[in-house]
Amino acid sequence: MPITVNLDIMMARRRIGAGELAERVGITPANLSILKNNKARAVRFSTLEALCKALDCQPADLLEYTPGPDDGGPEAP
Repeated sequence: MPITVNLDIMMARRRIGAGELAERVGITPANLSILKNNKARAVRFSTLEALCKALDCQPADLLEYTPGPDDGGPEAP
């Protein structure tokens, strides 16, 4: 998938654990894990807003777009 969630990077930069972040954001640790491990198919703007507030960051700090071969990006090896 061409969208990568860099939640683990921001959590490390802010020195916050998954349990504490899940509590601050108001989601279950299981749902936070799904986001963190790039398994999510969608994210609500309200969740993204809460993550940005809790981590004091911008959405672009959490989400990264990397085009793949089907998107006009570099071809797979």
